[in-house]
Amino acid sequence: MKNDESIEDYLEAIHILAESGGDVHRAEVARRLGVSQPAVTKAVKRMCELGYIRMEGMHIYLTERGSERAAGVYDRHRDIREFLLRLGVDEKNAEDDACRIEHVIGEETYIAIKKFIGK
Repeated sequence: MKNDESIEDYLEAIHILAESGGDVHRAEVARRLGVSQPAVTKAVKRMCELGYIRMEGMHIYLTERGSERAAGVYDRHRDIREFLLRLGVDEKNAEDDACRIEHVIGEETYIAIKKFIGK
């Protein structure tokens, strides 16, 4: 489970970096996640094996499969964060908790949260 959570964090980071424009490189992913570049290199290898990303030189690109998974994780994160904020949780805690909850939340609970926030 922890490995899947880590991969989801990497996919989400790549997704966010790609959406902000420009090319995505390992160093940017490392900075965003607060991890070492060797950790990113190991994750990149695993994500390539899983078919989530492809490498072109130093550039990281999400595949269609990776993009779908990353977008799903990112949507869960944003929805859970919004839910927590509406409950009165401060921004820092809502962000931190959403990052953890997004990996373990059940589908029924997530659907209820989406309904609650009007999605």
